[in-house]
Order: sequence, then C-alpha cells, then structure tokens
Amino acid sequence: MPSSVIKYFSYDAATETLKIIFVTDMIYLYKEVPEKIYKMLKASGSKGRYFNRHIKDKFKFQKLEEE
Repeated sequence: MPSSVIKYFSYDAATETLKIIFVTDMIYLYKEVPEKIYKMLKASGSKGRYFNRHIKDKFKFQKLEEE
C-alpha cells in the first residue's frame, strides 16, 4: 500500500470507523464510513487521491494524539 500521503489505514465494520495514519504521523478516525468506501480505498491505485475525492470533508472525523 505505498502512498505518499497515507502511511496506514484500517477499518472497523462494526462501528463503521476508518482509521487513517498519515505519513506525518497524524491519526484520524472517520466515522459512519460505509464499508464500500473502505474497500474502494483499499483497491485504489492512488490512496491520497481517493481520500481527497471521497473521504476528506465528507465524513465526521476525530483527530487522535500521535501514537
């Protein structure tokens, strides 16, 4: 999953929460994200572009402290 923007992401289907860790080590939880969006992100050739078009500014989010 090489990306110049996203270091790691995971999805919790039970809570529809998408966790994204950016290369800057900033961590965000995106809420009420349909599983289809997660699967499309996973399959996308450009994670950053998909994120900007389909996730950023479209879902509520919570910024977490850096791990």
